[in-house]
Amino acid sequence: MSAGKPRLTTSAMIASIASEGQRTKPAPFGHALAALAADRPDIVGMTADLGKYTDLHIFAKAFPDRYYQMGMAEQLLMGAAAGMAREGFMPFATTYAVFAARRAYDFICLGIAEEKLNVKIVCALPGLTSGYGPSHQATEDLAIFRGMPELTIVDPCDALEIEQAVPAIAAHRGPVYMRLLRGNVPLVLDEYNYRFELGKAALLRDGADVLIVSSGLMTMRALETANALRADRIDAAVLHVPTIKPLDEATILTAAARTGRPVVVAENHTVIGGLGEAVAATLLRGGITPRFRQIGLPDAFLDAGALPTLHDRYGISTDAMVQTLRAWL
Repeated sequence: MSAGKPRLTTSAMIASIASEGQRTKPAPFGHALAALAADRPDIVGMTADLGKYTDLHIFAKAFPDRYYQMGMAEQLLMGAAAGMAREGFMPFATTYAVFAARRAYDFICLGIAEEKLNVKIVCALPGLTSGYGPSHQATEDLAIFRGMPELTIVDPCDALEIEQAVPAIAAHRGPVYMRLLRGNVPLVLDEYNYRFELGKAALLRDGADVLIVSSGLMTMRALETANALRADRIDAAVLHVPTIKPLDEATILTAAARTGRPVVVAENHTVIGGLGEAVAATLLRGGITPRFRQIGLPDAFLDAGALPTLHDRYGISTDAMVQTLRAWL
């Protein structure tokens, strides 16, 4: 344990990703879904024994007759959601990302995606947001789902974006997989006059020295890193990419085309098969070849432990990002 740092307890294995003193909002997904469902009687909430831990309990309290608890049976959850969609309902099905990606993949692929059914799959604990080891760390969920035809994939950054993404994915006709930050979720993007648009990336800040392309909670970390790098007179741009599929290739190519500015992709996901490799392929196909680096999780089963420790260890904390970019630049 480093000098000056508080001793972490086991509660830090499930701690909020918010920094000390950072503004947060409680359960933005649950509140946004309940608000939307007040005007949409076709919306139903479904979960596999994880209503409280995906913030769906807020919807359940508001609409108990439209809430379905399927038990610890993720394949059944997805099959039942497909059936509800066929009957004209719009299911929001929640579980942990590992269980949707690994355990229920075939049911999502053949029962939902192939049939283009209007099911919204919203999953907590994406990437490294749990300290409970590989059984709960969905470090490869984007790699698994990016290859699935017809599936839209969203990785929101903060509470504001989750609130905005819920009605946006409901308005989209077809299956959606959305990574979920739950509990007390940081509030960041309101300072940037941000508005979520499905399928669109957004340049949150410009900078001449490096372009950081990021999604999910790593956009929050990228903005913090850009502010810290000012002390080194490094001017960093941050391009937020909340929709992983379909990827906003035009905006990425435009931002990366500035000569002399390296591109760094930061993601809360293994460096295999996620946003980093998607951006790299986009750049090569577009004939744009800047210096390119990735900040992401290693191709490995990760350790269990306190989240702050793990984020430092695997290079996705703000301090680790700052050190990495200083070394590269």
